[in-house]
Amino acid sequence: QVQLVESGGGLVQAGGSLRLSCAASGRTSSSYAMGWFRQAPGKEREFVAAINFSGGNTYYTDSVKGRFTISRDSAKNMVYLQMNGLKPEDTAVYYCAGRYSYASYRDSDYKYWGQGTQVSVSS
Repeated sequence: QVQLVESGGGLVQAGGSLRLSCAASGRTSSSYAMGWFRQAPGKEREFVAAINFSGGNTYYTDSVKGRFTISRDSAKNMVYLQMNGLKPEDTAVYYCAGRYSYASYRDSDYKYWGQGTQVSVSS
């Protein structure tokens, strides 16, 4: 079993930055691909970014490309999401997710989930 805990959310003005962190514990493995998803009120959960187990490949949804950066420190069992140029439409609960395989944009492919961290962007 793997436990994921997100942190780093908060309230920020449009144009600002936040760095989300995801700490993994339990039966962790560097073979896990990790992803970030988000869910805004009244909307379905959507893919934000993913990184493969080696960290050599990253994937982003179009709306965050050039603004968000996903990275991982496998030695520390940490995954990060650096968010720059935040917009009000980025407001959502952000979830960290893990799967023992290659990175995926489908939330149904991920087995392990954190509890989420709130990101709010004011205009």
